[in-house]
Amino acid sequence: MAMQFNANALGLLTAVAAAVDIPPMLPEREMHVLIISALWPEPASSGAGLRMMELSRLFVQQGWRVTYAATAAASEYSLDIKQFGIAAVEIRVNDSSFDTIVSELSPDIVLFDRFSMEEQFGWRVERCCPEAVRIVETIDLHLLRNARHSRFKQSHGVACELSREELFSETAMREIASLLRSDLSILVSGYEMDLLEKVFGIDASLLHCCPFMFDASQIAEDAPAFTDRSHFITIGNFRHAPNWDAVLWLKSEIWPRIRKALPDAELHIYGAYTPPKATALDDPKSGFRVLGRAEDVHKVMQSARVCLAPLRFGAGIKTKLADAMLNGTPNVTTSVGAEGMHGELPWSGIVADSADAFADAAVKLYRDGAAWQSARQHGFDILKRLFDAETNGAALISRITGIREDLQAHRLKNFTGAMLRHHHQRSTEFMSRWIEAKNVRS
Repeated sequence: MAMQFNANALGLLTAVAAAVDIPPMLPEREMHVLIISALWPEPASSGAGLRMMELSRLFVQQGWRVTYAATAAASEYSLDIKQFGIAAVEIRVNDSSFDTIVSELSPDIVLFDRFSMEEQFGWRVERCCPEAVRIVETIDLHLLRNARHSRFKQSHGVACELSREELFSETAMREIASLLRSDLSILVSGYEMDLLEKVFGIDASLLHCCPFMFDASQIAEDAPAFTDRSHFITIGNFRHAPNWDAVLWLKSEIWPRIRKALPDAELHIYGAYTPPKATALDDPKSGFRVLGRAEDVHKVMQSARVCLAPLRFGAGIKTKLADAMLNGTPNVTTSVGAEGMHGELPWSGIVADSADAFADAAVKLYRDGAAWQSARQHGFDILKRLFDAETNGAALISRITGIREDLQAHRLKNFTGAMLRHHHQRSTEFMSRWIEAKNVRS
């Protein structure tokens, strides 16, 4: 298949390669990992794309063979994964050709990029390769993200704590069922892992928390200092609803307050897939600049003094805030933004949940060099303690190999998952075959 090369993505993946330089384990034979995704990875466009390549590179570092399969066509920003020793395969949904492909590949491990891919292909993988370890990479919990979005539509406030009634949605039923059917689910946030255990009753043996993996060499402790920086920055894929809402909140309520206190400051807004409705907000006169895709996130982040991330809903850990910490850029964010990203450590900036408090925090951090320097150091401490590549990568590999070595015993402890697979296989198989037959006729 033809996949376009993106220079910025190569820079990101070079860093990822360094981040997962973990001494490879030596299996008795070559392990084969099949990754199934809806999209080809775009690490320069989204945190999800970066995450999938981070995991892919981790597996390659172990000396494992990796095949990446996607249902979508490649875009101009898709990474050329073959240069990293990763094979690429095109697949189709509701098409029995996948059965032939997966049988010929005969993977030892199958990683589904989010629960929707497990829904589509999990039953086929189990039927064709029953001994393969099936893993779901959640990226972030969709049930949590969607519940917060629904709450936000009603209240227009920061949606952090939710009731059980709000969480127990149709999305939750689908996602939880998918996680239970799988041998392991990877979470990026300790908050989300606790939610699954305490609210949804999922056994810890089926879950593993693995935040982002950064090497010490990626942390720019020599990045420009307070006096060498100016202006504010926010960044995020415009196709992601929380990012678009953040831009609208900045435009309508937060930025006018900041600009009143700092009349010479500018806000530089970057994001992949910038739509016309976003570019229409660009206003040089007020310093509200919508600048589109960032060619080099590290360069623009290191030139800004403060990163703004007013996220009123969402889930998972936020790539924009990780990028800010990597580049020594303090931030102002919400409770949702900081959630699951710092444990018991002090935050790398200020957390504020109202427009007034957010603007006041941004102005304070922008003016106060001592507070700025302290926040910057807190970010470096978070990265070293919670996002360490060697620690997080080795723990994940150990968990996967441990399950594979005793797979049958592991599955015997999960009767609920076996029951769900039994019923899901029947219903999904019949529906999929009906759709396939219908497509052939048409």
